[in-house]
Amino acid sequence: MNTQITQNSNAYKTDAPFPQTTGDDEIDLRELFSVIWKGKWLIIAITTVFAIGSVVFAIMQPNIYKSEALLAPAAEEQGGGLSALASQFGGLASLAGVNLGAKGGTDKTQLAIEVLKSRQFTSDFIQKHNILADLMAAEKWDRDTDKLIYDEDTYNEATNTWLREVDAPLKPEPSMQEAYKVFSKILSVNSDKETGMVTLLIEHLSPTVAQQWASWLVQDINKVMKERDVAEANRSSEFLNKQIALTNVADIKTILYKLVEEQAKTIMFAEVRDEYVFKTIDPALVPEEKAKPKRVLICLLGTMLGGMLGVMFVLIRYFIRKEDLNIF
Repeated sequence: MNTQITQNSNAYKTDAPFPQTTGDDEIDLRELFSVIWKGKWLIIAITTVFAIGSVVFAIMQPNIYKSEALLAPAAEEQGGGLSALASQFGGLASLAGVNLGAKGGTDKTQLAIEVLKSRQFTSDFIQKHNILADLMAAEKWDRDTDKLIYDEDTYNEATNTWLREVDAPLKPEPSMQEAYKVFSKILSVNSDKETGMVTLLIEHLSPTVAQQWASWLVQDINKVMKERDVAEANRSSEFLNKQIALTNVADIKTILYKLVEEQAKTIMFAEVRDEYVFKTIDPALVPEEKAKPKRVLICLLGTMLGGMLGVMFVLIRYFIRKEDLNIF
């Protein structure tokens, strides 16, 4: 009898810890709400600090304006001649080692977009229009005078000298590589796959500068692509004329004359049209309203973050103290 009582007692001692451990692992919502309520003033204090900080941060952020231009790819009127020539004389051209390019090669619109985003074009654009200071040293915009105000520690407008302190290999005057990184962040060029329309967008502290740069970009990319095609057509014409003088085969001469004619059309087409690659559908305007920052959203997010961090801090502090009491 005593042995049975002892066994039952041992069994009870063995099974007893399980329900107690399970109860400790469960989270009591009433306990959590009680902890949060007790620490409400600390939560309010943390939330208030973050709210004030977000308001100060939002106020300190300068207004950014966006100027946007809507462009349409220019029609490829000169492309039809080479396609017809390829279908008519493709066989003889291949025998002569001349490629007429029936498929037209790389899409000129996409090529122009990539050139527009390139380092070389950006560097030439910045140097041509002398906008390095407006890009790298502008601190804010004066609405009354419509002028940019530069950071005095970075650039002296009166003497046109750069004053910023940087570590080697950087220099006080920003390099084109630095300028390209900054410019690529404020420039956006997107092409609609369905309509083919191209949207060019520039962001800047000054709405006037944003509009001016967007307009300049459209003009410059049309000019650059025109000059590239004209130079290529001139080189091709020079080469073809030399080949005409060297051959005595009438059919080959016919092909070469046709090619010279197409190159002449390309040059003429480029010279008579300023909007060579992109036609402006909706020109860039001086924006009246800022695009960012969204100050109300910044304040709301900052306040919410402060509230969540306050609650987390109160709960973590409570459970750490509770764990320390259990240890002792």
